[in-house]
Amino acid sequence: MIAIVGGGISGLSAAWFAQKRGLDYTLLESSERWGGKLRTEHVSLPGGETFVVEGGPDSFLVQKPAAVALAKELGLGERLLGTNDQLRTIYVLHKGKPTPLPDGVLLIIPTQFGPFALTPLISIPGKLRMALDLVIPRRTDPTDETLGAFVRRRLGQEALDRLAEPLMSGIYSAEADQQSLLATFPRFRQMEVEHGSLIKAMLAQKAKAPKPEPGKKKPPMFQSLPGGTQELIDALVPKLTGDLRLSTSVTQLTPRSGGGFTLTLTDGSTLEADQVVLTTPASVVSQLLAPLAPPVSAALQSIRTVSTGTISLGFRKEDLTRPLNGFGVVIPRGEKRPINALTISSIKFDQRAPDGHALVRLFFGGSRTPETLAKTDVEILAIARAELKDILGVSAEPLFHRIFRWHNANPQYDVGHLDRVEALEKQLPKDLFLTGCAYRGVGIPDCIKQAEDTITALAGTITP
Repeated sequence: MIAIVGGGISGLSAAWFAQKRGLDYTLLESSERWGGKLRTEHVSLPGGETFVVEGGPDSFLVQKPAAVALAKELGLGERLLGTNDQLRTIYVLHKGKPTPLPDGVLLIIPTQFGPFALTPLISIPGKLRMALDLVIPRRTDPTDETLGAFVRRRLGQEALDRLAEPLMSGIYSAEADQQSLLATFPRFRQMEVEHGSLIKAMLAQKAKAPKPEPGKKKPPMFQSLPGGTQELIDALVPKLTGDLRLSTSVTQLTPRSGGGFTLTLTDGSTLEADQVVLTTPASVVSQLLAPLAPPVSAALQSIRTVSTGTISLGFRKEDLTRPLNGFGVVIPRGEKRPINALTISSIKFDQRAPDGHALVRLFFGGSRTPETLAKTDVEILAIARAELKDILGVSAEPLFHRIFRWHNANPQYDVGHLDRVEALEKQLPKDLFLTGCAYRGVGIPDCIKQAEDTITALAGTITP
């Protein structure tokens, strides 16, 4: 029997893949609900209109197929909902004003001269420095480096401050000068190695990209579900046939003489398991492993975390007096704002707000604005309203608001992260496996794929 500890998307996926292989399992979750950070709330107005409010991630990357594949396995294929990519403009707050990324800038890399030359986001010296990417020699050292060092080296400080830091570090709530390039954006190193230039690499990629068939839409970059990401959890849990236990924590792991472990649970009972899969946060795993594998415990303690939060607010559409024709605004650190970004959820996805209404989500906390996370709910609402008034001209009272806080829930992939993870995995006690967002990817598809890989590795250790 396999004991899977943690009932977020990683643990639930591990249970699913174990079940598909015909393996017996028990799934333990310390809280009173399944799904971890995948949490959706449906907020109804007095007239019956409903908003779909995400507490955690609002979508999954299509380019990484594990989440889409799982949704289809669960019978949700027809319900997959793509982003409204025709409105996929991203704005950067520049001198207090939302300024669109110019056409042809793919993530942070310019591929069209005209729009890039005209954008006020980057100064003329900054643009000339970015153009040097075409001639700067490629790095031959294959070791990891920080995202900040990489972007500074290839594109310059201004590109880092105005584009890379809010766009790329913002995804991970990270600090660019600590963030591992190889653990978060390995594609950029590959582009440099293969083409000697990010701009040349992106132009080559665009040239090779297949043309969309006439009458067919280009596939979206991100997908979700009409009822929010929790719909994935709500479809998965009823299909799990193992022993599922909520409000159950593990207080101790004791190795058995013949292999496997005895798990001591919070109610004082014990559970015998031949293999154990730990999907809980690295800090929790570290405490469990301290008596068994001190070096692994210490390595897990070195995986830093930050706390983040969001506030979602509902409005009538006319309340947005300066509406954006795009998904939202990322905010460079240099703007010195109490929030990190904002998304117009009702533009990014259909079915997030009733007709004639808008849903806006603001992000705060992390390494950028930890002081905002420490505020009371009343203070956070006041900050959100002030920021929306200044950035989008919204002065109306919101129809509702919802605040979600995720304390120490965002692992930080500091430079050298993958090497540390590989080293600690080699030191794990026999029959013990780790998976989850602390190790090899923080997104929903990453967690699902890691869970599948873990069960595949575990199954390979079972003697028929």
